[in-house]
Amino acid sequence: KEKYPSYFCKPVPSFGSTDKPFLLIVGLAPGMHGANNTGRPFTGDHAGILLYKTLYKYGFSNNPNSFQNDNLKLNRCRITNAVKCLPPENKPTTTEINNCNNFLKEEINDLKKGSVVLALGMIAHNAILKSQGLIKSNYKFTHGGRHLLPNELILYDSYHCSRYNTQTKRLTEAMFFDVFLMINKERGL
Repeated sequence: KEKYPSYFCKPVPSFGSTDKPFLLIVGLAPGMHGANNTGRPFTGDHAGILLYKTLYKYGFSNNPNSFQNDNLKLNRCRITNAVKCLPPENKPTTTEINNCNNFLKEEINDLKKGSVVLALGMIAHNAILKSQGLIKSNYKFTHGGRHLLPNELILYDSYHCSRYNTQTKRLTEAMFFDVFLMINKERGL
C-alpha cells in the first residue's frame, strides 16, 4: 500500500454472477499490477486479455475487455482465485493456499450439480481438489483435462493464461478456446 497508495491492496473478492453460476473459473492469485491494483480478478494484467476475450467469445460476458470502472458483466460465470491476496514474488506459499482454501470450498460447494469449475494452472487445480477433500493422484492435471467430481461438478483444467505461458506458446489462443468449446458442450451449446 505504501509503494502504490492508489491500489486496492486487500483480499480480492470474486467477480461475476452471484446467482449459482454455471462456470466458476479459479486462477492462482491477484497480480501485482492487475487485481491487486483494480480489485477485480484478471483485470489490469496480461492474463486477463485472453481470459476476457474468451469469455466474450463463448457467451460468458458482455464485453471482450476488462478494465477499471467499466460496465462488464459476466453471464452465468464467476471468477475467483486460489489465493485472495497478492503473494510475495507472485508465488503463493502452501500456507497462503491453505489459509484461503475455505473461501474456495464455500464457492465450489455453492454451485449446482452439473456446473463446471475451470482450474487455470496446477496450483488452482490442486487447491480445488484440496477444498473438496480429494486425492491429487486420482485427478491428474492436464491441459484440456476433464474430471467428474464426486459432488457431481465437472472440473476442467487449462494452462494458466499468463504472459509467460502465452508468449512461450505453452498455451495458444486456439488451445484456450478448445477448453471453452468443451465447457459450452457441457451446457448444451
